[in-house]
Amino acid sequence: MQNRINAVFTDEQLTAVKEATKTIETNLPFVIDLKPEEKKALPKFGDKSVAFANKCNEFIQQNSDFLPRNFDVAAMKVDVELYNKLYSIIQPLRMLMDKLEDTLQLTGAEAYAAALFVYQQAKLNRANISGVEAVLDELGKRFIQKSTEAEEKQTT
Repeated sequence: MQNRINAVFTDEQLTAVKEATKTIETNLPFVIDLKPEEKKALPKFGDKSVAFANKCNEFIQQNSDFLPRNFDVAAMKVDVELYNKLYSIIQPLRMLMDKLEDTLQLTGAEAYAAALFVYQQAKLNRANISGVEAVLDELGKRFIQKSTEAEEKQTT
């Protein structure tokens, strides 16, 4: 397997990223965590709905006389503006998350492929490596479970 990821991520860089994440969270003290059933109960809000809400917000800022007195025009304005601002930061964060997940997946695959090669070479050269049997037995346990699972699937 080709080694496409060959980077060093220093402890200082890790600390800086963690601090930046904390800074983001600190500056978004109002974020919430919805339960799955709460999410399902909410009206769908896609691109067309965003444009619709923005246009209605613009309209009622100038023409709100027709609305019932208990309709909070200011609250709608705050919600629409908050949505637009959050959306403007979520998009680049989503793209970053996608890249981070891809990098994590590739890094893991490369590490695992290298580990498999080391294991294979250790097995092939076991006669020339002192004390390797205990290590090979421990490493080999990783594959015993998979073989047992595969056998169980074949018998069912």
